[in-house]
Amino acid sequence: MKLWFKQRFFSWFDSYDIYHEDGSIAFTVEGKLSWGHRLHILNPQGQHIATVQQRVLTFLPQFEFYIADVLVGTLRKEFTLFRPAYDLDWNGWHVDGDFFEWEYSIYNSGSAEVARISKELFHWTDTYTIDVARSEDALAALMVVLAIDAEKCSRN
Repeated sequence: MKLWFKQRFFSWFDSYDIYHEDGSIAFTVEGKLSWGHRLHILNPQGQHIATVQQRVLTFLPQFEFYIADVLVGTLRKEFTLFRPAYDLDWNGWHVDGDFFEWEYSIYNSGSAEVARISKELFHWTDTYTIDVARSEDALAALMVVLAIDAEKCSRN
């Protein structure tokens, strides 16, 4: 399953549209005013289904993932020198990025690739392609992309 992740051009807060391959809306993301990034994920009908919330005042970046307002896990950035890496305690996933932070792979606990994330260059706003092996992992993969993008935004 392939998703396209596009940041909206004119928005006061982080806002994104996530599309299926056929161009239909898969998810909508709305940033909310808070201390740190707080991103609400909506289904195509506009119903809130998940939240990505940045934890502030941590040594390395951390994001909490909520589904239906229930905390399901935390994404933590690892201390690395040249390539970004993250661990997700929710489902045993691990994320490895490349040196330029344009390509990421998400692996399950058995080292099988769950998703591949690619930043598309030469766009006015942040645009990513998310290739997910199983459609049931699409929401979790999207949450990972949102957290990584928010973490990168916080550094700039």
